[in-house]
Amino acid sequence: MRGTVVGVLRGGPSKEHEVSLKTGHAIITNLPEGAYTTRDIYIDKEGAWHERGRPTTPDRVLPSVDVVVIGLHGEYGEDGEVQKLLERYGVPYTGSDSFGSYIAMHKVLTKERAKDIGLLTPKYRFIEEGNDTHAAAMEIVRSFHQPVIVKPLRWGSSVGITIVGGFQPVHQAIDSLLAGGAGGVLVEELIRGTEATAGVVEGLRGEALYALPPIEIIPPERDFFSYNAKYSGATREIVPGRFAKPVQEELMRMAKAMHEELGLRHYSRSDFMVSPKGIYFIETNTLPGMTSESLLPKSLAAIGVSFPEFLSHLVDLALKSKKR
Repeated sequence: MRGTVVGVLRGGPSKEHEVSLKTGHAIITNLPEGAYTTRDIYIDKEGAWHERGRPTTPDRVLPSVDVVVIGLHGEYGEDGEVQKLLERYGVPYTGSDSFGSYIAMHKVLTKERAKDIGLLTPKYRFIEEGNDTHAAAMEIVRSFHQPVIVKPLRWGSSVGITIVGGFQPVHQAIDSLLAGGAGGVLVEELIRGTEATAGVVEGLRGEALYALPPIEIIPPERDFFSYNAKYSGATREIVPGRFAKPVQEELMRMAKAMHEELGLRHYSRSDFMVSPKGIYFIETNTLPGMTSESLLPKSLAAIGVSFPEFLSHLVDLALKSKKR
Protein backbone atom coordinates (compact mmCIF):
# COMPACT_ATOMS: atom_id res chain seq x y z
CA MET A 1 0.00 0.00 0.00
CA ARG A 2 1.43 3.36 -1.03
CA GLY A 3 1.57 6.24 1.42
CA THR A 4 -0.05 9.57 0.70
CA VAL A 5 1.73 11.06 -2.34
CA VAL A 6 3.05 14.49 -1.40
CA GLY A 7 4.34 16.82 -4.10
CA VAL A 8 6.82 19.39 -2.78
CA LEU A 9 7.06 22.55 -4.89
CA ARG A 10 10.37 24.38 -4.70
CA GLY A 11 12.47 26.86 -6.68
CA GLY A 12 10.28 29.21 -8.69
CA PRO A 13 10.74 32.38 -10.77
CA SER A 14 11.37 34.75 -7.87
CA LYS A 15 14.35 36.48 -6.30
CA GLU A 16 14.03 33.97 -3.43
CA HIS A 17 14.72 30.96 -5.68
CA GLU A 18 17.80 29.80 -3.72
CA VAL A 19 16.06 30.10 -0.34
CA SER A 20 13.12 28.13 -1.72
CA LEU A 21 15.46 25.33 -2.81
CA LYS A 22 16.68 25.07 0.81
CA THR A 23 13.14 25.17 2.18
CA GLY A 24 12.06 22.47 -0.27
CA HIS A 25 15.05 20.30 0.62
CA ALA A 26 14.27 20.64 4.34
CA ILE A 27 10.63 19.66 3.71
CA ILE A 28 11.57 16.65 1.57
CA THR A 29 14.11 15.34 4.08
CA ASN A 30 11.78 15.79 7.07
CA LEU A 31 8.50 14.37 5.73
CA PRO A 32 8.13 11.02 7.57
CA GLU A 33 9.07 8.31 5.03
CA GLY A 34 6.69 5.64 6.27
CA ALA A 35 3.64 7.87 5.95
CA TYR A 36 4.33 9.62 2.65
CA THR A 37 5.67 9.07 -0.84
CA THR A 38 7.46 12.31 -1.69
CA ARG A 39 7.69 13.83 -5.17
CA ASP A 40 10.26 16.60 -5.64
CA ILE A 41 8.76 19.12 -8.09
CA TYR A 42 11.29 21.73 -9.15
CA ILE A 43 10.25 24.98 -10.85
CA ASP A 44 13.11 26.78 -12.58
CA LYS A 45 13.74 30.54 -12.72
CA GLU A 46 11.81 30.78 -15.99
CA GLY A 47 8.77 29.07 -14.42
CA ALA A 48 9.17 25.68 -16.16
CA TRP A 49 8.25 22.61 -14.07
CA HIS A 50 10.53 19.58 -13.64
CA GLU A 51 10.27 16.23 -11.89
CA ARG A 52 13.06 13.66 -11.50
CA GLY A 53 15.28 15.94 -13.56
CA ARG A 54 12.96 15.96 -16.56
CA PRO A 55 10.75 18.78 -17.86
CA THR A 56 7.06 18.33 -17.09
CA THR A 57 3.89 20.41 -16.90
CA PRO A 58 1.35 20.98 -14.14
CA ASP A 59 -1.33 19.05 -16.03
CA ARG A 60 0.95 15.98 -16.12
CA VAL A 61 2.33 16.01 -12.60
CA LEU A 62 -0.50 17.38 -10.43
CA PRO A 63 -3.08 14.62 -11.06
CA SER A 64 -0.52 12.11 -9.73
CA VAL A 65 -0.20 13.65 -6.24
CA ASP A 66 -2.65 13.58 -3.33
CA VAL A 67 -1.51 16.84 -1.77
CA VAL A 68 1.06 19.60 -2.37
CA VAL A 69 3.34 21.16 0.21
CA ILE A 70 4.34 24.58 -1.09
CA GLY A 71 8.01 25.37 -0.43
CA LEU A 72 8.06 28.41 -2.72
CA HIS A 73 8.77 31.99 -1.62
CA GLY A 74 8.16 35.37 -3.25
CA GLU A 75 6.45 36.02 -6.56
CA TYR A 76 4.42 33.13 -8.02
CA GLY A 77 4.68 31.15 -4.76
CA GLU A 78 3.38 33.56 -2.14
CA ASP A 79 1.28 35.98 -4.19
CA GLY A 80 -1.57 33.58 -4.98
CA GLU A 81 -0.48 32.58 -8.50
CA VAL A 82 0.55 28.97 -7.85
CA GLN A 83 -2.40 28.64 -5.46
CA LYS A 84 -4.79 29.57 -8.28
CA LEU A 85 -3.19 26.88 -10.42
CA LEU A 86 -3.56 24.23 -7.70
CA GLU A 87 -7.19 25.27 -7.12
CA ARG A 88 -7.87 24.90 -10.85
CA TYR A 89 -6.64 21.29 -10.73
CA GLY A 90 -8.46 20.58 -7.46
CA VAL A 91 -5.26 19.61 -5.65
CA PRO A 92 -5.23 20.24 -1.87
CA TYR A 93 -2.22 22.24 -0.73
CA THR A 94 -0.64 23.64 2.41
CA GLY A 95 -0.86 27.29 3.37
CA SER A 96 -3.22 30.11 2.54
CA ASP A 97 -5.58 30.16 -0.43
CA SER A 98 -5.00 32.33 -3.49
CA PHE A 99 -6.92 35.37 -2.23
CA GLY A 100 -5.38 35.41 1.25
CA SER A 101 -1.92 34.95 -0.28
CA TYR A 102 -2.45 37.87 -2.66
CA ILE A 103 -3.57 40.23 0.12
CA ALA A 104 -0.77 39.28 2.52
CA MET A 105 1.92 39.64 -0.17
CA HIS A 106 0.67 43.15 -1.04
CA LYS A 107 2.30 45.19 1.72
CA VAL A 108 -0.02 48.20 1.34
CA LEU A 109 -3.25 46.15 1.51
CA THR A 110 -1.87 44.28 4.53
CA LYS A 111 -0.96 47.51 6.34
CA GLU A 112 -4.43 48.92 5.71
CA ARG A 113 -6.01 45.74 7.12
CA ALA A 114 -3.80 46.08 10.21
CA LYS A 115 -4.94 49.68 10.68
CA ASP A 116 -8.57 48.57 10.27
CA ILE A 117 -8.26 46.38 13.39
CA GLY A 118 -6.45 49.03 15.41
CA LEU A 119 -2.83 47.89 15.12
CA LEU A 120 0.03 50.36 14.96
CA THR A 121 1.98 50.23 11.70
CA PRO A 122 4.71 52.58 10.44
CA LYS A 123 3.68 55.67 8.50
CA TYR A 124 4.26 55.06 4.80
CA ARG A 125 4.17 56.43 1.28
CA PHE A 126 3.39 54.18 -1.70
CA ILE A 127 4.96 54.89 -5.10
CA GLU A 128 3.66 53.08 -8.19
CA GLU A 129 5.20 52.73 -11.63
CA GLY A 130 4.48 55.85 -13.62
CA ASN A 131 4.49 58.13 -10.55
CA ASP A 132 6.82 61.13 -10.45
CA THR A 133 9.58 59.62 -8.31
CA HIS A 134 11.45 62.94 -8.07
CA ALA A 135 8.42 64.64 -6.52
CA ALA A 136 7.74 61.61 -4.29
CA ALA A 137 11.31 61.62 -2.96
CA MET A 138 11.11 65.37 -2.28
CA GLU A 139 7.87 64.90 -0.34
CA ILE A 140 9.33 61.98 1.65
CA VAL A 141 12.41 63.97 2.67
CA ARG A 142 10.17 66.85 3.81
CA SER A 143 7.57 64.80 5.69
CA PHE A 144 9.48 61.80 7.12
CA HIS A 145 12.27 61.75 9.68
CA GLN A 146 15.42 60.54 7.94
CA PRO A 147 16.60 57.85 7.34
CA VAL A 148 13.63 55.85 5.99
CA ILE A 149 13.08 52.24 4.93
CA VAL A 150 12.61 51.70 1.18
CA LYS A 151 11.14 48.32 0.27
CA PRO A 152 9.58 46.58 -2.73
CA LEU A 153 5.82 46.11 -2.67
CA ARG A 154 5.77 42.31 -3.01
CA TRP A 155 9.19 40.73 -2.53
CA GLY A 156 9.97 38.78 0.65
CA SER A 157 13.02 37.67 2.68
CA SER A 158 14.01 41.36 2.97
CA VAL A 159 15.15 41.28 -0.69
CA GLY A 160 15.66 44.80 -2.01
CA ILE A 161 15.16 46.59 1.32
CA THR A 162 17.44 49.52 2.11
CA ILE A 163 17.67 52.12 4.86
CA VAL A 164 18.59 55.48 3.35
CA GLY A 165 18.31 59.18 4.15
CA GLY A 166 18.33 62.39 2.10
CA PHE A 167 16.85 63.23 -1.27
CA GLN A 168 19.40 61.65 -3.62
CA PRO A 169 19.70 58.26 -1.82
CA VAL A 170 15.91 58.00 -1.38
CA HIS A 171 15.24 58.91 -5.02
CA GLN A 172 17.88 56.46 -6.22
CA ALA A 173 16.53 53.61 -4.03
CA ILE A 174 12.98 54.13 -5.35
CA ASP A 175 14.10 54.28 -8.99
CA SER A 176 16.33 51.24 -8.57
CA LEU A 177 13.49 49.08 -7.22
CA LEU A 178 11.04 50.19 -9.90
CA ALA A 179 13.63 49.53 -12.61
CA GLY A 180 14.26 46.09 -11.08
CA GLY A 181 10.63 45.05 -11.48
CA ALA A 182 9.38 45.62 -7.93
CA GLY A 183 5.97 46.70 -9.27
CA GLY A 184 5.67 49.37 -6.60
CA VAL A 185 7.70 50.80 -3.73
CA LEU A 186 6.83 51.34 -0.09
CA VAL A 187 8.72 53.99 1.87
CA GLU A 188 8.22 53.68 5.62
CA GLU A 189 9.27 55.64 8.66
CA LEU A 190 12.08 53.88 10.50
CA ILE A 191 10.90 52.53 13.85
CA ARG A 192 13.71 52.05 16.38
CA GLY A 193 13.30 49.12 18.70
CA THR A 194 13.60 45.35 19.00
CA GLU A 195 12.60 43.16 16.05
CA ALA A 196 10.20 40.33 16.85
CA THR A 197 8.28 37.67 14.98
CA ALA A 198 5.40 35.46 16.07
CA GLY A 199 3.98 32.41 14.32
CA VAL A 200 0.54 30.84 14.52
CA VAL A 201 -0.61 27.35 13.55
CA GLU A 202 -4.20 26.21 13.09
CA GLY A 203 -5.40 23.11 14.92
CA LEU A 204 -2.23 22.61 16.95
CA ARG A 205 -2.68 20.99 20.37
CA GLY A 206 -6.44 21.19 20.11
CA GLU A 207 -6.54 24.98 19.66
CA ALA A 208 -8.30 26.56 16.67
CA LEU A 209 -5.34 28.95 16.29
CA TYR A 210 -2.25 28.23 18.38
CA ALA A 211 0.19 31.10 18.97
CA LEU A 212 3.85 30.09 19.06
CA PRO A 213 6.28 31.85 21.41
CA PRO A 214 7.52 35.15 19.92
CA ILE A 215 11.15 35.29 18.80
CA GLU A 216 13.49 38.19 19.58
CA ILE A 217 15.71 39.02 16.61
CA ILE A 218 19.12 40.62 17.11
CA PRO A 219 20.74 41.46 13.74
CA PRO A 220 24.48 42.12 13.48
CA GLU A 221 25.53 45.55 14.67
CA ARG A 222 24.87 48.29 12.09
CA ASP A 223 22.53 46.03 10.11
CA PHE A 224 18.82 45.29 10.11
CA PHE A 225 17.23 41.87 9.50
CA SER A 226 18.36 42.03 5.86
CA TYR A 227 18.51 39.15 3.39
CA ASN A 228 22.17 38.58 4.25
CA ALA A 229 21.54 38.82 8.00
CA LYS A 230 18.68 36.31 7.70
CA TYR A 231 20.62 33.57 5.91
CA SER A 232 24.28 34.11 6.85
CA GLY A 233 23.86 32.86 10.42
CA ALA A 234 25.10 36.23 11.75
CA THR A 235 21.78 37.12 13.41
CA ARG A 236 20.98 36.04 16.98
CA GLU A 237 17.47 34.71 17.55
CA ILE A 238 16.22 34.18 21.08
CA VAL A 239 13.27 31.82 21.54
CA PRO A 240 11.21 32.72 23.44
CA GLY A 241 12.17 36.39 23.24
CA ARG A 242 13.14 38.30 26.38
CA PHE A 243 9.97 40.37 26.35
CA ALA A 244 7.90 41.28 29.38
CA LYS A 245 4.89 38.99 29.68
CA PRO A 246 2.35 41.66 28.58
CA VAL A 247 4.46 42.37 25.46
CA GLN A 248 4.78 38.66 24.68
CA GLU A 249 1.03 38.19 25.04
CA GLU A 250 0.32 41.20 22.84
CA LEU A 251 2.66 39.92 20.10
CA MET A 252 0.81 36.60 20.13
CA ARG A 253 -2.58 38.35 20.06
CA MET A 254 -1.54 40.55 17.15
CA ALA A 255 -0.17 37.57 15.16
CA LYS A 256 -3.50 35.77 15.62
CA ALA A 257 -5.46 38.91 14.75
CA MET A 258 -3.58 39.42 11.47
CA HIS A 259 -3.91 35.75 10.48
CA GLU A 260 -7.67 36.05 10.92
CA GLU A 261 -8.05 39.54 9.41
CA LEU A 262 -6.19 38.50 6.26
CA GLY A 263 -8.26 35.31 5.96
CA LEU A 264 -5.19 33.07 6.06
CA ARG A 265 -5.04 29.28 6.36
CA HIS A 266 -3.02 26.66 8.21
CA TYR A 267 -0.10 28.80 9.43
CA SER A 268 1.56 32.20 9.15
CA ARG A 269 4.24 34.31 10.78
CA SER A 270 3.94 38.04 11.47
CA ASP A 271 6.80 40.48 12.01
CA PHE A 272 6.81 43.35 14.50
CA MET A 273 8.95 46.10 15.93
CA VAL A 274 8.74 46.52 19.71
CA SER A 275 9.51 50.16 20.44
CA PRO A 276 9.07 52.55 23.37
CA LYS A 277 6.10 54.02 21.43
CA GLY A 278 4.33 50.66 21.20
CA ILE A 279 4.34 47.47 19.14
CA TYR A 280 4.30 48.12 15.40
CA PHE A 281 3.04 45.54 12.93
CA ILE A 282 5.36 45.24 9.92
CA GLU A 283 4.11 42.38 7.69
CA THR A 284 2.73 38.83 7.59
CA ASN A 285 4.38 35.88 5.85
CA THR A 286 2.04 33.21 4.49
CA LEU A 287 4.86 30.78 3.58
CA PRO A 288 7.61 31.35 6.16
CA GLY A 289 10.99 29.82 5.38
CA MET A 290 11.81 26.29 6.51
CA THR A 291 15.61 26.33 6.17
CA SER A 292 18.02 25.61 9.04
CA GLU A 293 18.21 29.39 9.58
CA SER A 294 14.43 29.90 9.52
CA LEU A 295 12.37 31.18 12.41
CA LEU A 296 9.19 29.09 12.40
CA PRO A 297 10.95 25.73 12.96
CA LYS A 298 12.85 27.31 15.88
CA SER A 299 9.65 28.49 17.58
CA LEU A 300 8.08 25.05 17.04
CA ALA A 301 11.13 23.36 18.59
CA ALA A 302 10.79 25.67 21.63
CA ILE A 303 7.39 24.11 22.43
CA GLY A 304 8.54 20.57 21.71
CA VAL A 305 7.05 20.16 18.22
CA SER A 306 9.53 18.55 15.80
CA PHE A 307 9.72 19.60 12.17
CA PRO A 308 8.47 16.20 10.91
CA GLU A 309 5.49 16.44 13.29
CA PHE A 310 4.68 19.93 12.00
CA LEU A 311 4.88 18.85 8.36
CA SER A 312 2.55 15.92 9.04
CA HIS A 313 0.15 18.34 10.72
CA LEU A 314 0.24 20.66 7.66
CA VAL A 315 -0.46 17.77 5.28
CA ASP A 316 -3.43 16.74 7.45
CA LEU A 317 -4.75 20.32 7.45
CA ALA A 318 -4.50 20.46 3.65
CA LEU A 319 -6.30 17.14 3.19
CA LYS A 320 -9.05 18.21 5.61
CA SER A 321 -9.44 21.52 3.71
CA LYS A 322 -10.12 19.49 0.58
CA LYS A 323 -12.88 17.50 2.29
CA ARG A 324 -14.78 20.59 3.47
